[in-house]
Amino acid sequence: MEKNNKAMENGSESGRSKNFLESIIENDIHNGKNEGRVHTRFPPEPNGYLHIGHAKSICLNFGLADTYNGKCNLRFDDTNPTKEEQEYVNSIMEDVRWLGFDWEERLFYASDYFDQLYEWAEKLILDGKAYVDDQTPDVISEQRGVPTRPGKESPFRNRSADENIDLFRRMKAGEFPNGTRVLRAKIDMASPNMHMRDPVMYRIMHAHHHRTGDTWCIYPMYDYAHGQSDYLEGITHSICTLEFEIHRPLYDWFLDNLIDTEYRPRQHEFARLNLSYTVMSKRKLLELVTEKYVNGWDDPRMPTISGLRRRGYTPESIRSFADRVGVAKRENVIDVGLLEFSVREHLNKVAPRIFAVLDPLKVIITNYPEGQSEELMLENNPEDPQGGSRKVPFSREIYIEQDDFMEDPPNKFFRLGPGREVRLKGAYIIKCEDFKKDENGRMKELYCTYDPETKSGSGVNRKVKGTLHWVSVNDCLDAEVRIYDRLFMNEDPDDVDEGEDFKSNLNPDSLKVVTGKVEPSVATASVGDTFQFQRLGYFCVDKDSKDSRLVFNRTVTLKDTWAKMKQ
Repeated sequence: MEKNNKAMENGSESGRSKNFLESIIENDIHNGKNEGRVHTRFPPEPNGYLHIGHAKSICLNFGLADTYNGKCNLRFDDTNPTKEEQEYVNSIMEDVRWLGFDWEERLFYASDYFDQLYEWAEKLILDGKAYVDDQTPDVISEQRGVPTRPGKESPFRNRSADENIDLFRRMKAGEFPNGTRVLRAKIDMASPNMHMRDPVMYRIMHAHHHRTGDTWCIYPMYDYAHGQSDYLEGITHSICTLEFEIHRPLYDWFLDNLIDTEYRPRQHEFARLNLSYTVMSKRKLLELVTEKYVNGWDDPRMPTISGLRRRGYTPESIRSFADRVGVAKRENVIDVGLLEFSVREHLNKVAPRIFAVLDPLKVIITNYPEGQSEELMLENNPEDPQGGSRKVPFSREIYIEQDDFMEDPPNKFFRLGPGREVRLKGAYIIKCEDFKKDENGRMKELYCTYDPETKSGSGVNRKVKGTLHWVSVNDCLDAEVRIYDRLFMNEDPDDVDEGEDFKSNLNPDSLKVVTGKVEPSVATASVGDTFQFQRLGYFCVDKDSKDSRLVFNRTVTLKDTWAKMKQ
């Protein structure tokens, strides 16, 4: 309790107003509820890869536990073996660790509790509060009716406890085919809350489970397993997204009818994360993967944590984004630009700067000695005092960007043109004397002179308006550079005409691949290393890189170009 009080005092001193969940927790601590403990959990279903919305929930649950000196469990809701795979379990654990959180020894599965859940189900049957229904799922759904009109009771609702127990045990023994019987809680078919109208607790599924194998052929529904798993783990604050608010009476009903201890977990709901230009539905993300609109779950255009990681997003930037978004009670849509700002902000502090040219134009410095080269010392990151410096080779022939030269430039074009001067960053001032085009009219070569007195750091202070990045022709490395953009063109990808689906809003230019030139200092870069390509954006070394060829993904632009497009 003393530690929790200290956490509350520190939170008040931080200057950030408390969110409503923090207020609930602090009130519970003050009142000694559950002995002042704070114990949360993150309960993913292992049927897909986690996305940025899950990242917010991870940060919230682990963050609250950390703030109030509590604990947070990782629990897999593995109650549907037909959709769950060990691949997803492994990816989820990797994502949580990558975000910087540790569940320590508290790794659990709903399947850990299958025996206890079954015993409790028998208890409800013997208490007259659950029954076996022989009707099909479609008939059961139809009989539930609508919220404004009472449902219709099942003809099997009043079976004796003995008959229900016998049928339930035979369901467990595998005597019946899939879909022929379910176990339902006996609550209230007239309840305005549809989830209280005799909900299904167990269904028959003859399916191999990734942990329990073929031991079970009946599996509990989430609404039944959820609260009881929380109870068995000692959870105090069961934090769910807002769509589970209407499920809370059922969560409480099961606990009220099965648990007689003073300790009781409580469910609280917050608004899920919705991002502009993004779909968060697992079903839709799976559709993009299986129909090959993207190259797998970790495609850098995907909002999955693995996709963001591969694109070069950092765990610090995602945690910062989650903190900025905050915790709300009402659904809203967050501009994806805030996520992009968060990664820019962090990478600006930690990413080394390098030179890269994505659309090369050769420049020949005619008065620089042939066969000569020199090494220039350049700062890695002016925002990082510990960033150090690197050597960059300079020679007679260099590459600049095609866009950095215009044959007939307007007045406010502060780059290179005939008779114009620019500074090569970290090197010299050059002046364009002539140029050559290829047979298609594309600029092929520039012929420039340099002023040897203007070497960066020489003390000569002659100023020019333009500064260009560059690489040495003889020393640079080839690199495949994947220019990723937003996957959808519309802020709301689901806003489509009748007869169309969300995929009609896919951005046809969400990926462009170019062969660029990068400075040789990146030759030893590792997969996941992120750099700022000066004047171009932030880029990350992709896992497809080979010893002989680097592959970079664009993480994010230097500025929010989409904000300008929307004006």
